[in-house]
Amino acid sequence: QVQLVESGGGLVQAGGSLRLSCAASGRTVNILNMGWFRQAPGKEREFVAAISWNGGSTSYVDFVKGRFTISRDNAKTTVYLQMNSLKPEDTAVYYCAADRLPLRGLAPGRTWSPADFGSWGQGTQVTVSS
Repeated sequence: QVQLVESGGGLVQAGGSLRLSCAASGRTVNILNMGWFRQAPGKEREFVAAISWNGGSTSYVDFVKGRFTISRDNAKTTVYLQMNSLKPEDTAVYYCAADRLPLRGLAPGRTWSPADFGSWGQGTQVTVSS
């Protein structure tokens, strides 16, 4: 079982930046792909970014490409989401998630489903004001 705790959310003006962190614990953390999803009020949870278990591959949804960067530090078992040039439409609760399967390949450009991930954090609120 993997436990995930997000932090770093908050209120920021449009054009600003935030860095989300996800502290992970569990025996298999370092062999699991990790992802970030978000959910705005009244909307379904949507994929934002994912990073392979070894950090060698990443995937982003189109609307964050060039603005968001996912990374991981396996020594600290922490995953990060650097968010730049934030827009009001980025306002949502952001969730960290761990893949259901260890050592799975992660193809760049693939959009992941919430069903692909088996462990979730509690979420952190990001609010971008115009």
